[in-house]
Amino acid sequence: MSRLRRLVPGVSAVRGLRARLVVAFLLVAAVSALTTAGLTYREARNAILQRSQDTAVNDLRAQVNSLAPELAVPPSRSDLDFFRVKLERSGKSRDWDVSVHYNGVPDDDEGGLRRDMTVPADFKASVEKRRVPAFQRIERDGAPWLLIGMPVRQSDGRPSALTVYAQLPLRAEEANVEALVSAARGGALPAFALAVILPLFAARGVLRPVRGLRQAAGRIAEGKLDTRLEFKGADELADLSRTFNEMAAKLEESMAELRRMEANSRRFAADVSHELRTPLAAMSAVTDVLDEDADSLDPDTASAVRLISQETGKLARMVEDLMEVSRFDAGAAALHLDEVDVAETIRKTLQARAWQQRVTADLPDDVRVRLDPRRLDVVVANLVGNALHHGGEPVRVVLRAPEPGDATVLIEIRDSGPGIDPEVLPHVFDRFYKADSARARSEGSGLGLAIAQENVRLHGGTLRAANSPEGGAVFTVELPLRQEEAPAGGADDEPAGQPAAGKGHDAA
Repeated sequence: MSRLRRLVPGVSAVRGLRARLVVAFLLVAAVSALTTAGLTYREARNAILQRSQDTAVNDLRAQVNSLAPELAVPPSRSDLDFFRVKLERSGKSRDWDVSVHYNGVPDDDEGGLRRDMTVPADFKASVEKRRVPAFQRIERDGAPWLLIGMPVRQSDGRPSALTVYAQLPLRAEEANVEALVSAARGGALPAFALAVILPLFAARGVLRPVRGLRQAAGRIAEGKLDTRLEFKGADELADLSRTFNEMAAKLEESMAELRRMEANSRRFAADVSHELRTPLAAMSAVTDVLDEDADSLDPDTASAVRLISQETGKLARMVEDLMEVSRFDAGAAALHLDEVDVAETIRKTLQARAWQQRVTADLPDDVRVRLDPRRLDVVVANLVGNALHHGGEPVRVVLRAPEPGDATVLIEIRDSGPGIDPEVLPHVFDRFYKADSARARSEGSGLGLAIAQENVRLHGGTLRAANSPEGGAVFTVELPLRQEEAPAGGADDEPAGQPAAGKGHDAA
């Protein structure tokens, strides 16, 4: 069937609603026309033949009743032949053939019948036994004929010994039937054409609102929530259009409210992060001073100082992550592109965080790509940090040099842990998502992987997460070799070497 659709493109269109409506109309019209034609033909044919049959029987009875009294009783063979000749001459208008039989008078060699007449034995026996008129349609030389058997009654009403058999052709009646069939056949083509045209117009009228509804639903799916349908009348399709408009209006209101609430939440997060930055800067400065003097304090005080310093650092990293996300949401994030050696940039990321001993790097040289080095540092730092904290060592970073003709460069971060639960895998890049609720107070903010993904997208690349067949999780960064210079963002101008944004990590 699929091959047939490829060879005949119109076949697949039969599944459409328009085609199904037309086919249904045609089937109904064809069945109705055939049924009507069949019944009409049968009734008309029977009526034509019945009328001719009744007329012939009445004419023969009238002639027999008129000539029979002149026949001698008992008649001789010659009297019967003369009687037969008079009957045939009286029926010239019908061109019938007559044979006469009289009980007690021997028939001639043909049994009293003409040489060109053949009366079925069962028909003759029935007429002779029942002594009532009978008729039967027969075939003679391939043409239809009417055979009539008529016992003659005496003047007092009693059956006589005389029986008359007559045959008359039905050529005229058969011609009338053929003419009727030809007329019906000639009118079938216009009727069929009309049966095609009317369903097309009906389908067009029915499907126009359906097509408009489909197009409007597509525009709604594209985000054009102000889409509305025009409708007329009060039928079911008009009710459907009215309901669609009500749904679209409610959806537009709901989406507007959701956007307003989302904008408020983003503004709140950005404002809170910005406001926390100043007191956190002061707290970090104080904790740095206390850290330097912690060794000179008594053990309990030193432990408290180090705890305060550690928690202050976590809070500072969380605030930096929130501000980074706020920049992406506000569209203020921008790329500061430079042609860099990707391998050297990754080595600097690992050295800045003292991960050289815990991470195995396979970094071929001379892989130069035009990108934002600070954002690449954020991506690698978040992915490697996530692998170290929630995967398992050793962690391996692999840079795959592009082959000739490739338009992208690949960076893979693999860990040696148990991998990512298949139910968790679709959500690893969701904000604030943590696979293990027991680690709700872990040092990760739940934003690290989301920030990494946003930075990769900003470069026009993709970030994918999967489980390696050898075990452990693998994150693949795919970056295009050529980048477009993005417009500068006002809130994103930070030094390229600043590592702060890379300090927050997710729980994969």
